[in-house]
Amino acid sequence: MANCDGSSSFTIIPEDEVAEEELLSEYGSGSGWVEALTSCDHLNSLSSQLSQIPTPDTPCNKCDNVVENWLCLCCKEVLCSRFVNKHMLEHYQEQNHCLALSYSDLSVWCFSCNAYLDAQVIVELRPVYEIAYRMKFGEVPPVRSSSGSGNDVGGSSAS
Repeated sequence: MANCDGSSSFTIIPEDEVAEEELLSEYGSGSGWVEALTSCDHLNSLSSQLSQIPTPDTPCNKCDNVVENWLCLCCKEVLCSRFVNKHMLEHYQEQNHCLALSYSDLSVWCFSCNAYLDAQVIVELRPVYEIAYRMKFGEVPPVRSSSGSGNDVGGSSAS
């Protein structure tokens, strides 16, 4: 993969890997690990009505797709991902609603920051994350340990 640290060195990519390299640069790192932001300047656009949200099995409001859907955290519309028919991306481009929660993995994306947001750390996002988690899995989400390196069972104690 190409060097992204700003230095003048570079890596030659074999022709058969060029398509994969282009996809990775467009959709994310090849490592599979993405560091989520712990703050965002766009949280003021959150809906004030996020205590009641559509269920994770709600189809896309435009194409009725039932997988890979996102919840707009600004207006609560459910739309499909860029890997289906790009309706959430179009929604952002048309409405400038930049915050969305993935019903697939419960990640939160800010289109304006072009980054994932840590919904377990950002106070304004934690309630909607917990509601979506309960709806999807039927239980309270695990609480991140104080070291941030793993999950503890919410509410349990070793003593």
